[in-house]
Amino acid sequence: MRSRPADRAPLVAVAHGSRDPRAAVTVEELLHAVRLREPGLEVRTAYLDHAPPTLASALSGLDEAVVLPLLLTAAYHSRVDIPAALREVSARHPMLQVAYGDTLGPHPLLVGALERRLAEAGVTPGDPGTAVVLVSAGSSDRRANLVIARMARDWARARPWWSVTAAFASAAAPSPEQEVARLRRAGAPRVVVAPYLLAPGHFADKVTRDTRQAGADVVAGVLGPAPEIVSVVLERYGQAVRRPVAVATA
Repeated sequence: MRSRPADRAPLVAVAHGSRDPRAAVTVEELLHAVRLREPGLEVRTAYLDHAPPTLASALSGLDEAVVLPLLLTAAYHSRVDIPAALREVSARHPMLQVAYGDTLGPHPLLVGALERRLAEAGVTPGDPGTAVVLVSAGSSDRRANLVIARMARDWARARPWWSVTAAFASAAAPSPEQEVARLRRAGAPRVVVAPYLLAPGHFADKVTRDTRQAGADVVAGVLGPAPEIVSVVLERYGQAVRRPVAVATA
């Protein structure tokens, strides 16, 4: 990508999309915070499904852009769906220059965002009497689920929690309610749930409902426009400008 010292390439942030209107509101709140942090940067939104605009629409009229997946873990959407959409756009607009960025996670600041949401729910970060269930959406891609499990292990080593373990809202085991129930049987003094989810919607509602029924003491809020997420978005933007992620040709 050619250098634009006075006029940086626009950021096109691609979120998953949801039928739940709260999800799009949260994404826009996050990107509004990005704009406030970097007022000279043009920021556009795109969605993979369920909500407009599409990635092709968001790229319309641009001669270059940084496309950044607003996804917490690299899996099918970041490895297949977005690159496929980019190839389609490039075929129609061969002069368009796109730098493709990495997913938001894994990143150390995301643990800070999780602890922020737990603190807002009344949980002291690192409380040795508290077991944390780190809940991601889950993926059919085993590599993505292993990233979450590793994230939980690293978080447990970094803080004196009673434990930190991973659970998955879909596509993998254990489910969040299963893990809460297991921790209760294991004698955890307090069990709290940390949703590793960017926005509210079906998964967030289901996690809250099912884990509370299973005995969770606290369920934190989704990450949303946490300041740490804003910082990660801008860091990924800068990394994509310097070293774009390769997009497969097929």
